[in-house]
Amino acid sequence: MSDDDFDDSIGEDFVENVAECPECNQESGHEILSEKEIGSGFDYLVKCELCQFVHKLHIRQPKAVNLPFLLSEGPNTVLQDIEMDADEILNVGDIFEFADASWEINRLETKTGNSRKSLQASKAGRANALRSDIVMVRLTLTQGEYSESDAIYVDREKIYKAGSIMTHDNQKWKIRAIHTGAGRTMNGSVVAHDIKRIYLHEPPRPDEVVPRTPRERRQAWKEGRLGHNPNPIVPEAEKSGRPKQQNKGNRRMKKRR
Repeated sequence: MSDDDFDDSIGEDFVENVAECPECNQESGHEILSEKEIGSGFDYLVKCELCQFVHKLHIRQPKAVNLPFLLSEGPNTVLQDIEMDADEILNVGDIFEFADASWEINRLETKTGNSRKSLQASKAGRANALRSDIVMVRLTLTQGEYSESDAIYVDREKIYKAGSIMTHDNQKWKIRAIHTGAGRTMNGSVVAHDIKRIYLHEPPRPDEVVPRTPRERRQAWKEGRLGHNPNPIVPEAEKSGRPKQQNKGNRRMKKRR
């Protein structure tokens, strides 16, 4: 796989122009036959790729609403209106980015003040959120020709470096590339809250060299390939193979004789 083959859709099925067909009641790809701009949206004449039924789609930009948020960071709380799409679904536990920080929704209220676990933005009256140091980082894990997507929650300031080794689900992976909003890097470092996706490949497996001689085994101990041994003992076989040094004084005495 070449470096240019990375894409956010790796490991995921991707079909263009997916919509629900009113004839076969299936979500399928549609061929656009014509389009017409209407205000801030479009009217499309489309044909279902499954049943070939021709029908119209009316696409309109969702209206925006300003939802009051009580943002709490430690002892400090501020009231802030945050703009979002009216049809956006909010859930307790959702994490979002605002004002260069991460926030977790811990309470949602209807316009009448009733608490809910999930609400459409247009039906919400207020939301509470706590400053969160956790962000979600999406992963694409590739083994051979197969890829799958996953996600992890990590400290927002955690740094990942392309080319390094990381552990995920008790398995080691090599960070092949990191995708940010500005592009991809294959050798730089990126903080977690700036990461859109990390591409992971199986790390290369070094050839296992089995030490055969006492000298190779001692070197393997030094390099940590046989475990931790900060002061390896010289093998007896290596000691016995060393030539014994003669005493210099004895050699001089022999010459005099």
